[in-house]
Amino acid sequence: MLRARPTHYTSRPEQWATLLMALGLVKTVDDGDWREFDAGSGRLAVGSVVHAHPLDGSTVFGVEVGNLEEFARRTEEAGTQAEIHEGHEGTTVQISSDDGFEFFAFPAQRAADGTWAASDEADPGLTVVATWVSPLVGLAATALRNTGARPRTEDDESATFTTKNGGILRIIHGADATNGDLAFEYDGDLEPLLSRLKDADIEARIDEDVLYVANPDAVSGAAPASIVVVAV
Repeated sequence: MLRARPTHYTSRPEQWATLLMALGLVKTVDDGDWREFDAGSGRLAVGSVVHAHPLDGSTVFGVEVGNLEEFARRTEEAGTQAEIHEGHEGTTVQISSDDGFEFFAFPAQRAADGTWAASDEADPGLTVVATWVSPLVGLAATALRNTGARPRTEDDESATFTTKNGGILRIIHGADATNGDLAFEYDGDLEPLLSRLKDADIEARIDEDVLYVANPDAVSGAAPASIVVVAV
């Protein structure tokens, strides 16, 4: 069971919590400097860091799986390197793609009812998009297929995959293999989202079926000015 779950690191966690809940995500974990949020499809972790930390304002591509050992075995059998890794965050699986990019699979937690479902209080139209930038889109796409991600679209410049919890894994072409920016998709009218954001005193605007939301991390100058929500 593969689920999209990128991690966003920020020195402004309270502002991010307000923004995410206005978008319709629901906080499911609140453990000091670590929080997790459910969208209708996909999940997002938010880690607190000090201002000017190298990770401040960045999003790290990542996934969750139900059984780490089985996931590693199947990924290896499919042809992509996947190794059990013991670190300060506990046991994970480190996946290494042939384009030079590495990311981690974390152990997924069941919902309160014992299922893998997202919170039923999350906006069902909102989807988390985790982005991986690669100079070799085809190789990166092969790695995601080998992890069990389901192909959605693919061309020379990009590829998208869906996961068990509906979250999206996206690859876009770039000069270096690295993490991309956090984004969202929305299945529905963007106006209600815009209204919720304005009610929370968050600057946002709609332009040609895209909702641009003021990024709390942009004040540092090290993050994009806006978070993008695309209507689908």
